[in-house]
Amino acid sequence: MVRVLSEAEWLPLARAHEARVDRYAEPYLRRRSAAKPHPVEDFLFTYYTLKPGQLRRWHPGSAVVLLGEAALERLKWKHYRSVSDGERAALALSPTEPGVAVDTEGFLADRSAAVDFALLILAKTASRPAQFGCFGLHEWAMVYRSASNGVRHDYLDLRLGAAATDQVVESNRVRCSHFDAFRFYTPEAIPLNELQPSRENQRDLEQPGCLHANMDLYKWTYKLLPLLPSELLMDAFELSWRIRAMDMQASPYALAEWGYSPIKIETPEGKAEYVGLQRGFSQESAELRSRLLHDLRSRLPERAARA
Repeated sequence: MVRVLSEAEWLPLARAHEARVDRYAEPYLRRRSAAKPHPVEDFLFTYYTLKPGQLRRWHPGSAVVLLGEAALERLKWKHYRSVSDGERAALALSPTEPGVAVDTEGFLADRSAAVDFALLILAKTASRPAQFGCFGLHEWAMVYRSASNGVRHDYLDLRLGAAATDQVVESNRVRCSHFDAFRFYTPEAIPLNELQPSRENQRDLEQPGCLHANMDLYKWTYKLLPLLPSELLMDAFELSWRIRAMDMQASPYALAEWGYSPIKIETPEGKAEYVGLQRGFSQESAELRSRLLHDLRSRLPERAARA
């Protein structure tokens, strides 16, 4: 079913989205101009590939027609089109008022592999039980043997120092299932990981307790723009924002001066705190993953049936 929005209906939605994005993007852009990086709040803008200007663009999702002169700007954006005469007749639209919609056919012609992979990895991740025994040691493995490898974030200090950080890695079970965390391990840390994630086995290892897999819900959503709506995108962004803060609190870095108290995963109390927060984020992410899958399947039922 196609939804038709007048200019008076959709322009406030677009402005509200821009304001929602600006809360996060404007401080980042100011920091970038001043060359003052932030170890937590820059992550979603520097690690992921969606630029602030792209994030700020509001998309209604497929099966929505936007009416009015302001909608014509979208014809300069990728994967938008004018509504056809046949659609105008079927929807009882004025023959002269501008109407613009997402070009679903063009999107699928260009991005079919991305759609299929997103459907696959989202569904397979959702089907697995969540694992909660990693304690965020992936960040510690990225600075293991820093005396010889250096520190990934070289403007930050290690909370326990290099030797004690190495001891934490060596005295704990390291079992990271996420390739995009594992690929940043130091060379000496790689053989310590019980799993050997790769891009090839990613679809078979992703699990819903992993903080990074849950942050990546943002990635899978923006890769499917403008097919999916920006409201869903920003829900994923804001969840990832909060997960990133917890991820860095549990890291080996000293972040007190940035306003982040440590989750001391080197202690039993810290491990318990980590697991409690991880479980909460896993539940939130499961709900968002379910919404994302439902939205994607409802917009592309034939594609979803073949996945």
